[in-house]
Amino acid sequence: MSKNTKTVLILIAAAILIAIVPLFALKGAEFGGSDDAGSQVVEEVNSGYEPWFTPVLETMLGGELPGEVESLIFCIQTGIGVGIMAFCMGRLVERKKWSKKLGKELE
Repeated sequence: MSKNTKTVLILIAAAILIAIVPLFALKGAEFGGSDDAGSQVVEEVNSGYEPWFTPVLETMLGGELPGEVESLIFCIQTGIGVGIMAFCMGRLVERKKWSKKLGKELE
């Protein structure tokens, strides 16, 4: 077995362990988001707090957005951000290649 094959198998085993071990090690653990934690702290500090505004989409639709729609919007925002970052990084790499190529031609 080659060295590369051994490395790949070890990495695959590590990835599987990282995915499976928490399922058994963290039984009964409760995970909450930062929004939930923040609203609980605000409730503890001032129980009569009234929000200043409601989100724009909730106002337009007349109610709270379903979780799936919120996840979809978040994923779209993430995709747009990653696309912009990948484009910029690609431009920087290409600029470096072209500057090397033009520098050799000028000599």
